[in-house]
Amino acid sequence: MNKTQLIDVISEQADITKKQAHDALDAITQGIEQSLAQGEEVALLGFGSFKITERAARTGRNPRTGEPIQISASKSPTFKAGKALKDALNP
Repeated sequence: MNKTQLIDVISEQADITKKQAHDALDAITQGIEQSLAQGEEVALLGFGSFKITERAARTGRNPRTGEPIQISASKSPTFKAGKALKDALNP
């Protein structure tokens, strides 16, 4: 499912226009993004939680030349599914 299809589902199930569904989805994703950028965890009860994990700097290899390269430290968003979502997928 892509963003357009998700907007269609939201619009149909919430009985709102596609424009309103698009705005709502954008507001949700921006809210999650802002919270994660501030270092906060976002928990949606029954669905799952988003949080930031930090990766340490490390040495890797260039796959083409085999030459060692430095990979800088980075932050990465992660999602952990909640129990209700897991149960829905594994009846």
